[in-house]
Amino acid sequence: MARILFVAPQPSSFIELDRELLAERHEVVPAYGRRPPRNLRALARSVRRADVVFGWWAHLHTLAPFALARRAGTPTVLVVGGFDTADLPEIGYGSQRGGWRRQVSRFVMARADVLATNSRYSVGELQRNAGIPPERVTVVHHGVPDPFGADPAEPERLAITVGYIDAVNLERKGLRPFVLAAAELPDVRFEVVGRDVDGAAAKLRAIAPPNVELAGFVEQTDLEARLRRAAAYVQASQHEGFGVSVAEAMLAGAIPVVTPAGALPEVVGEVGIVVESAAPATVAAGVRAALEAGPDRRRAARDRVLREFSVKQRREGLYALVASALSRGRP
Repeated sequence: MARILFVAPQPSSFIELDRELLAERHEVVPAYGRRPPRNLRALARSVRRADVVFGWWAHLHTLAPFALARRAGTPTVLVVGGFDTADLPEIGYGSQRGGWRRQVSRFVMARADVLATNSRYSVGELQRNAGIPPERVTVVHHGVPDPFGADPAEPERLAITVGYIDAVNLERKGLRPFVLAAAELPDVRFEVVGRDVDGAAAKLRAIAPPNVELAGFVEQTDLEARLRRAAAYVQASQHEGFGVSVAEAMLAGAIPVVTPAGALPEVVGEVGIVVESAAPATVAAGVRAALEAGPDRRRAARDRVLREFSVKQRREGLYALVASALSRGRP
């Protein structure tokens, strides 16, 4: 059993899953926070006591722990892919656009003994945007728990998308084109599920036709019920390092309608509907095709996630990352 200092900005569902899986075999000490801790002496003691420092994303919260780990000789594992590897100046998204965020992310990545990401797409993005060779990166796909446990039910004429509502996500997550696409299909209900972070929901309400519901934050059981009813799950994103919400919806039997952005085609495979762009009419055409899908395709969507993105494969991948770091030992 190793002692792991687990560094992450906040305990989101997939980060907590990693912590829980690692804790099945190792002693895990969580260290959550978006900013560097003020008490660097206490952090340095935690780093020295750890056998491995495991970090989620290359940003300010991993800066000090990874710098101190390098000094102490504590091996490190870093999982990246998303904002820290992206370079999309057209929507103001990504650490690799330049400035201090790029400097910080590259500093942290350079100090990772074991570098991992959640998709093959992100491996190429790391090479393009940060100059990191593919052979240095290990792909461990997300593991997606299955709360449904049964074949999909007969869906309603419902399209859904899930994500925080903020100014960046109106374009990055494709929330604006999703809402506009509803005008093309007035007999289909469209639901946006997610917390309004900065008031951007008002912009969606201003353009939403009557068949759009902005549900806001909902409890997990409510979300699962909505996904069970949905015929289509839409992710009209301009960037995705993976797309956990897409995979969750596929487990419920929803047909994924996605743009070719980031890792989305990698997640949905042949069972998904990949539209050419996030143009509202194009998104609407994808939803229309999803509505016509039969039960065999819905079962295939569910089966793909169970096969390719299981919790078991994530557990084994995490253990291998930690073992690789431990094999490097202290100097």
